Amino acid sequence: MKPIVDKIKTIFKDPLLKKKILFTFFIFLIFRIFAFLPVSVINLSRLRALFSQNQFLSLLDIFSGGTLINFSVMALGLGPYINASIILQLLTIIFPQLEQLAKEGEYGRAKINQYTRFITLPITAIQAVGIYVLLQNQKIIPHLNFVEFISFILTMAAGTYILMWFGELISEFGLGNGISILIFTGIVARVPVVFTQTALTINSELIFNLIILVLLGLAVVSAVVFINEAVRKIPVYYAKRIKGGKVYQGATNYLPLKLNQAGVIPIIFAVSFVLFPQLVGNFLIYAKNPFISKSANFLVKLFNPSGFFYNFFYFILVIGFTFFYTVIVFSPGKIAEEIQKYGGFIPGIRPGEATKKYLETILYKITSVGAVFLGIIAILPSIVSKVTGIANIVIGGTGILIVVSVVLETFKMLEAQMVMKKYDKFY
Repeated sequence: MKPIVDKIKTIFKDPLLKKKILFTFFIFLIFRIFAFLPVSVINLSRLRALFSQNQFLSLLDIFSGGTLINFSVMALGLGPYINASIILQLLTIIFPQLEQLAKEGEYGRAKINQYTRFITLPITAIQAVGIYVLLQNQKIIPHLNFVEFISFILTMAAGTYILMWFGELISEFGLGNGISILIFTGIVARVPVVFTQTALTINSELIFNLIILVLLGLAVVSAVVFINEAVRKIPVYYAKRIKGGKVYQGATNYLPLKLNQAGVIPIIFAVSFVLFPQLVGNFLIYAKNPFISKSANFLVKLFNPSGFFYNFFYFILVIGFTFFYTVIVFSPGKIAEEIQKYGGFIPGIRPGEATKKYLETILYKITSVGAVFLGIIAILPSIVSKVTGIANIVIGGTGILIVVSVVLETFKMLEAQMVMKKYDKFY
């Protein structure tokens, strides 16, 4: 415990790191104030009663950080932005122009971010209309005239864009990835509420199951840390080189391949996809056309968060997105080219195409393990709920994975900046 306390003291002694931490906490505070700033036309008591009966909406609320149950101006959260990011990444694979743009360093990233913001707007408008129709059918929101309806849509869009701006501010002036940090904040902020809801369902017969749940939570945290830190080191040898009349000594380095190369991104992407059918179903279930209404009702039942099909589909999506994102982040072909370019080679493997195939084989093997692990983590709440009989387990493996991953990455970033400071002072 003492080394951790000493490390925290050291961090706060650094003026730049202290400034970044305080700025990040300031954005947290503003975010939480917005989370409790409700839209005036909402009947909050009816809304909370609806959430207590609907696991789908409760799950949405977890990832909105409590902004949805309060129906604040940020009720849609970062969902539209995440969906826009998924669409743009898919388009990057389809269109070579976008792929080329993504490789153009800072300028390319800025352009991609700009396109993502543009795509976010129509997605936000569609989701806002869907939420409005759903809540109106539940008598939670009254009928709005045209001006009030447009104001409602613009309020929802403004809330999402403000939240996106907060994320960008944290990325630029604070600590870590702003979007991930805000999702982390939302999940952590909802922990006391969800824990209380779970505790209220516990009776004397379920005390033993609650103890099992706590122990399982600790095991999941340990497993997440282990998987996040697990690395396959591939040795790369560099031969002696003569350049400009100078002889450069050969060296041995390691190419680290993480077991979970994609991090928490696949689960966030998969959640956005797997919740969409429920959102559409809830939107169309009150349609006057009997066929549409029955189809929507079937869709809602099929994608019930506690049902088999929902969890199976969720599991497959997580695995698919893990491979998809890993291929985007880590290109064996480019790595093989770089190794060959600088005169390196993997022992026993020929440079070039053979190295590429070797790296692909290893990458697919370790990614398979990481993908299955992420899939199990994603559907863990449903499995635990069936085993223990505790029905309100909403923050499960997914929430734990996001929280632990963000904490680990943030501390790594802090340590890297501290090492850089020491390095600068030394030289």
